[in-house]
Amino acid sequence: METYLNNKKLIALGFLLIHSIAILIFTRGFLLTRTELPFHSTCSDVSLSPCLASQHPNHDSSSGQSNQTQPKCWTKPVVDRVIIIVLDALRIDFVAPSVFFPEPKPWMDKLTILQKLAFANRSSAKIFKAFADPPTTSLQRLKGLTTGGLPTFIDVGNSFGAPAIVEDNFINQLVLNGKRLVMMGDDTWTQLFPNQFQKSYPFPSFNVKDLDTVDNGCIEHLFPTLYEDDWDVLIAHFLGVDHAGHIYGVDSSPMINKLEQYNSVLEKVINILESQAGPGGLHENTMLIVMGDHGQTLNGDHGGGTAEEVETTMFAMSTKKHTTLVPPEFDTSSCKQNTDGKQICISSIEQLDFAATLSALLGISFPFGSIGHINPELYALGSSSWNLDDSGLGNFGTQSAAKEWMKHFVNVLCVNAWQVKRYIDVYSNSSVVGFSSDDMSRISDLYSAAEQNWSNSVKHILMDKNGDEGSTDISALLKEQIAAYLNFFSSVVELARSKWTEFNLNLMITGFGILVISLILQFLAVFHGDKSYAVGSWLSTGAAFSLFIVTIRACSFLSNSYILEEGKVANFLLATTGLIKLRYSIMRKTMRKEAFIFLAMVSVLRVSIDIGLTKQAATSQFMSSSPSWMLGIAPDHPALTYAVEIAPILSVVILICVLYIAISKAPCEGLWKYVTIGSMVSYFFIALLWASESKIFGLDGLLQVTGGRNRIPQTVYVIGLVQLCLLASTRMFCAGKDKNWAIRTVALVSACSSPVVLLSGKQGSMLALAYLVAGYCIMRLEGVERRTKSDGQSKFSKLNPLCVVQWSLLSICMFFASGHWCAFDGLRYGAAFVGFDEFVLVRQAILLTIETFGFSIILSVFGLPLLVPIHSQTPQAHGEKRHQLFQMYMLFGVISATTVTATILCVTIQRRHLMVWGLFAPKFVFDVVGLILTDLLICLASAYYL
Repeated sequence: METYLNNKKLIALGFLLIHSIAILIFTRGFLLTRTELPFHSTCSDVSLSPCLASQHPNHDSSSGQSNQTQPKCWTKPVVDRVIIIVLDALRIDFVAPSVFFPEPKPWMDKLTILQKLAFANRSSAKIFKAFADPPTTSLQRLKGLTTGGLPTFIDVGNSFGAPAIVEDNFINQLVLNGKRLVMMGDDTWTQLFPNQFQKSYPFPSFNVKDLDTVDNGCIEHLFPTLYEDDWDVLIAHFLGVDHAGHIYGVDSSPMINKLEQYNSVLEKVINILESQAGPGGLHENTMLIVMGDHGQTLNGDHGGGTAEEVETTMFAMSTKKHTTLVPPEFDTSSCKQNTDGKQICISSIEQLDFAATLSALLGISFPFGSIGHINPELYALGSSSWNLDDSGLGNFGTQSAAKEWMKHFVNVLCVNAWQVKRYIDVYSNSSVVGFSSDDMSRISDLYSAAEQNWSNSVKHILMDKNGDEGSTDISALLKEQIAAYLNFFSSVVELARSKWTEFNLNLMITGFGILVISLILQFLAVFHGDKSYAVGSWLSTGAAFSLFIVTIRACSFLSNSYILEEGKVANFLLATTGLIKLRYSIMRKTMRKEAFIFLAMVSVLRVSIDIGLTKQAATSQFMSSSPSWMLGIAPDHPALTYAVEIAPILSVVILICVLYIAISKAPCEGLWKYVTIGSMVSYFFIALLWASESKIFGLDGLLQVTGGRNRIPQTVYVIGLVQLCLLASTRMFCAGKDKNWAIRTVALVSACSSPVVLLSGKQGSMLALAYLVAGYCIMRLEGVERRTKSDGQSKFSKLNPLCVVQWSLLSICMFFASGHWCAFDGLRYGAAFVGFDEFVLVRQAILLTIETFGFSIILSVFGLPLLVPIHSQTPQAHGEKRHQLFQMYMLFGVISATTVTATILCVTIQRRHLMVWGLFAPKFVFDVVGLILTDLLICLASAYYL
């Protein structure tokens, strides 16, 4: 018998290995990055282009501008220095005036210094609405900004440990062209570019609870550096807004305080620049850029592709006070009237164009793999440094000045187009897959048409110093040429966005096939066990209905709409099974109360899922705002305030009472009892922590007495580790002595539950209570069917898989009810720092995993034995229970594997879908991580229970 059970444990381990291999193979085919070419641009490359030399057309290269003393590369430098201030997670409504939005919000109009400069008369400053490409994590955005390429999905996993960028990039080109770089702030920059900065002041960036360390470090070094002349490009990356969003949300006092602090910092920076912007001054020809790397949701999340996450902003200002007018054909301004009746405008820019535009402004070669183009409006701000007055053009508002600007711009755009075409050609020839011949032919035709027009007419116009400057035909030709180049750029970007990733269908099909085979083997393990305790016939009603439920849910993943509503779908299917159980209870005239309570709990979870989908469940506003609109009570009503503070603590007290009842009524001896008591102590500490954080209990000084806010969480973790060690040692040295599964299961689940509840926040105890009640109802209702169908006291009825399906659906509902969703912005990074202030990758990853999958996988897998009846304690009955538990674990694994198989089929079919990286790929990642974790825990549970 023991040999048979050991073989069963090896079967569980075998499925873990098979699933891991299948997922690894499929992932290598699906989440491949684009081919990163090893080539780098050099100044000499431009001699191969059809464009003019780097001096300005129609101008004498000996003109006495400060930037003309610098060495020329692909284009002539038009600014001497650039200051890039990155405000992480800067939303567009943090900078743009509130008149551009439907209604004003408390966080709007706080960066008033930027608005004042952008909308001043004859200003050389402008506000842009910037668009980022998903995924909107900091690593991908910094990589995209500096390389001028599109981000790749596989790099999301590197956001917690950024590898150095080996692809050609803007920072590398600055160094190759002799520019001196200084960096301060987010240490991600030094990880991506470890040897490129002449001076660097990095600060750790992953403690999201710390709003000030990185910002204060930036401020400390930023102001003195502005007075120094030993740099050409300065980068300061602030993180306070990003961290404030993660912890408190956008609509919070810490966020507003951060924005006001930034306004003061920027005002001082601008004052320093303006004080030294005169002739011969240190900042006579400096450009200031204040920008976000991505946006954030109201909840403070980012990583996905929603409008709030991809829309950020950029403010650009030249210390030269002239204004170059961009022809209206290329002006993207959107204008509104402010409260004073004055027209104010903001423009738009793609972050993809940042590297090319900055390279042109500084006169360096463009990154080899950049597919962005020079933004005309941002380039025009720097173009004000050209001395057009020397050529008799008068002020910058004349038509002649606009025409002169177009001559300069069309030439640098020619270089830009040649560089992009070169990269596309090399990429298509070097890459394993490349682009199709039809796509390349279309791109080549667009470029050839633009180049032909350039060679036949525009180039001669630029070289003719005595041309008719007043001819309207010249302006029309220049505009036509610029439009042709811009059309070429847009076609390249559209092609890259649609076909950037190289899918290896052979690997994808192989991985999918292995997973299907493993699924069949798992089905055989479930349906062909010992006839006395295995699942019943394929024709049985319970098995057929369970198969129908699992199939319906799997098929729903073929639609992006159903994936978005996955929690609601699982809740609907769970309610359907509850109605079946209710019908059975009414027919048998027993357990009707449990059936009704189960449906009530399903309804409660449905409301919780709706709240979670509003992306408010993880914010500090959740406990106060959500009940207020549901109950029609004012958010500041005293009754609601007391309820919000007391309900979580009361739920913890109820959980303590439940554990006490469990160990007092069940025959319990030895360490099992003391482990459960340890869980009660942990719950008491959690209640104490929440009470000390509340304002209504008057325990504010308790945290100082107990050693700080981290001491209690750390104590809970230590108790949990000790409990697990005791349970493992008891299983190893006392195997077979205690056959009471109830207390063993309660001990293990309670030991795991206290960290899960703590990391889930104040909603955790209430969710745990709802989970407990719903799970108890499933157990009771399944017991009715077993006693009804049993043909003897010492024999079991055949396993009805419906209870396992219910357990699985309940675990899925708990994932969404706890405020999670299958996207990287659904991760609560703040949970990784509960009890700790320092970032340690392994420790924080474990805490984040426990918080994310605690209710849905960890407690579900370890709590599954509660569905097995415990009435008989005879040796024969105990052996049958162990066999049937193995069948239940196999069935639970089948359900999880079916979900992943359906997800893999979905992403294979939808691999060219518009939302593949924004929706299908994150869903795939969450499901495969969940499957591997489920298989691993099934192996551990099998070793513990069997």
